[in-house]
Amino acid sequence: MCSTSNGATIDPRVLALHKHVGELVGIEHTRNELVKTLICEDGTSEEQLKTISIVGVGGLGKTTLTKAVYEKIKAQFDCAAFVPVGQKPDIRKVFKDLLYGLDKEKFKDIHNTTKGENLLIEDISEFLVDKRYLIVIDDIWEKDIWKYIDCALYKNKLQSRVITTTRNVSVSEACLSSTNGTIHRMKHLSDEDSQILFHKRIFQSEEKCPEDLQIVSRDILKKCGGVPLAIITIASLLASNQQVKPNHEWVDVYNSMGRGVTQSDTAKDMKMILSLSYYDLPPHLKSCLLYLSIFPEDFVIKRVSLIRRWVAEGFIQRDKKETSLFEIGERYFNELMNRSLIQPAEINVEGTVVTFRIHDMVLDLICSLSTEENFIDVLDNVEWHAPNLQRKFRRLSLHNINAKVQNHQFGSTNLSKVRTFAVFSSIACDWLPPLSSFKFLRVLDLENCDRREISSGISLKYVGSLIHLRYLGLRNADVQELPLDIGKLQLLQTLDIRGTSIEELPASVVQLTNLICLRVDKYLVLPRGMGNLMSLEVLGLVGLCPSPHIAKELSHLTELRTFSINCVCVNMDGGLIDILIKSLGNLQKLHNLCIDYGGRLIDRMRESWVPPPHLRSFQSHGYSETAWFSILPKWVNSTSLPYLSTLIIEVKELQGDDLQIIGMLPALRLLHLRASHVMGTLVVRADAFPYARCCLFNEFLTSPCLFPPGAMPRVHRLVFKVSARSIASGEVDCDMGHLPSLEHVGVILQRDDSSNNELETAKAWLTRAAEAHPKRPSIVIYVLDTSADVPLPVRP
Repeated sequence: MCSTSNGATIDPRVLALHKHVGELVGIEHTRNELVKTLICEDGTSEEQLKTISIVGVGGLGKTTLTKAVYEKIKAQFDCAAFVPVGQKPDIRKVFKDLLYGLDKEKFKDIHNTTKGENLLIEDISEFLVDKRYLIVIDDIWEKDIWKYIDCALYKNKLQSRVITTTRNVSVSEACLSSTNGTIHRMKHLSDEDSQILFHKRIFQSEEKCPEDLQIVSRDILKKCGGVPLAIITIASLLASNQQVKPNHEWVDVYNSMGRGVTQSDTAKDMKMILSLSYYDLPPHLKSCLLYLSIFPEDFVIKRVSLIRRWVAEGFIQRDKKETSLFEIGERYFNELMNRSLIQPAEINVEGTVVTFRIHDMVLDLICSLSTEENFIDVLDNVEWHAPNLQRKFRRLSLHNINAKVQNHQFGSTNLSKVRTFAVFSSIACDWLPPLSSFKFLRVLDLENCDRREISSGISLKYVGSLIHLRYLGLRNADVQELPLDIGKLQLLQTLDIRGTSIEELPASVVQLTNLICLRVDKYLVLPRGMGNLMSLEVLGLVGLCPSPHIAKELSHLTELRTFSINCVCVNMDGGLIDILIKSLGNLQKLHNLCIDYGGRLIDRMRESWVPPPHLRSFQSHGYSETAWFSILPKWVNSTSLPYLSTLIIEVKELQGDDLQIIGMLPALRLLHLRASHVMGTLVVRADAFPYARCCLFNEFLTSPCLFPPGAMPRVHRLVFKVSARSIASGEVDCDMGHLPSLEHVGVILQRDDSSNNELETAKAWLTRAAEAHPKRPSIVIYVLDTSADVPLPVRP
């Protein structure tokens, strides 16, 4: 089980269904056929731009199949992007998402631009003109939307490929109108594949279904009609809370499914099946699920942010005095995940869901239910009329707003009962009602209000009147300052001002004694008195340079679970270092500690700091050897760090047995180790790194042969540095077959004075080693010329 800190778990069978898309039931053969259509087996392909359009009803797995194809071949292209469109797209956002996906570094600020559609089309065409590209446009509903996108795709002769998905055959045909291509029609799963998927979700194996459930199992599958979403949802309903329900409850579910899924009316039938899962939820989870209708279609939702909103809304009820509301919220989230009502987008190496999406059919259902219950109102790119704006709202979400709507204004009375107000469109930022209109607001989310290039900023005047406010999300918003009266928000729990233009927190912030989470930028000046915020559980990224007084005041924040600090530009004397280490020693509940450019603090911590007993993550980013540990700290051992799952650490001198010591940390999942020198011979035993998933060895020479069979049995990503000459000469064996779970390999190939022939030989050996591995892991090789002193391009 994937445990959180409070013991709540996500069923590992759920994550398995989403993690390895290439191994999902019923799609591997189809994936391989589509890959052959796009790229010939010898690696060649037609020079002209080619398009495959995948068409089928909702729930058949179009997106899952497309992701499997995309992940399989994207490394063969100069650039690649996977862009969802959806039923109500903002075409400017689609273009921005496309540019960002093609080159995240070059277009890292593209979502802040005010460019119109024509300029964005020019940017895309200009970028693609000389590149072999792979682009996926997922979930297109209208032919006109495709026409816009098609204008942007430069039709070069570099073997570029485009994949589209849609529910509409006419849209699928339109996607091929200007390029050479084919239509792939999705099929329902066969009876055999349906049974395999169903039983894997419930019993972990298709062969473990008890005899008394086999008949009703087949009957339920007939009603699921070979639709994967229906199969997974019903399976999750029958195996909720980690327990398989008894036979009579399976029969009840079967009887509740009506006629089941028919090919003629799949959407309607799927809604009925999904509603079974909704009505099976306890009341507190129904509210949590309905709240998701506040987010736009295809929106990537952050798990942590969502849980803090739930807490602010009052959906989370404390069951034990010693358990935090956030930890209970994690349990709620995991229950929804176990029921397959939400789908993970990013899963970290610890098995924790970082971000997630909602399947559009689930979103349709909860939006419908939310409207019926007047739970949430969404104002989007449809024609609203003045009467709609005059009724009272409970929760209001602004998506796309057209010109007609902007000509109207909310009345003060219809906003007085609003509990959540969220904005998901920069266009809507010019149309915000005054904060004085809200009387009972608990959640104010302006994270997407960035109009800096064309506006004078968002005014938070009267924010102090929002005395019921629990959550204030301003990340990346066009906000320049917080008013002094923010201190009146005595119930505020979460304040996030990262990415704003705020340079200093007002002194009144120290009056927010119920604040649990405070997220700031490292250059922001904190007021004196921060030690008063004794409810804080999350604080970061604090800059010691603008706020040196935090070193002493930190000792009062004994509830902290997560803390990050930046020490750059600080001339830390011994006194300040001692104060900070002493304060850190008081944080006995700390789970996650990140130190950015610790300077002299780092090596003093090696000698005098004692880690808290439940530390789960320790990260130290030094950027230069002056901020590295001189040697591995003595407290890095299995006794002092029994719960540590993430270790990012830099040492100047690595001793021979240090790798084995690190490898015996019992909970370690992620290791990023940098070392500039190695003393003696590194020794690793076969029992090392038993649960590690990701290991990155940076700056010092190593190779897979250092780890004997039995070590690293679960590692799926490995990055190491090796000499090209040592491989070419046969001195170092880079066989990887003894690492059974390997999926991704990164090699920093040190050239030194190796000849071009030795370099090419080493590359060929590494490539063949990856291809010979049973899982055929992807491999990326960086050539490092030490004479050029090129910085290492590897990050965890």
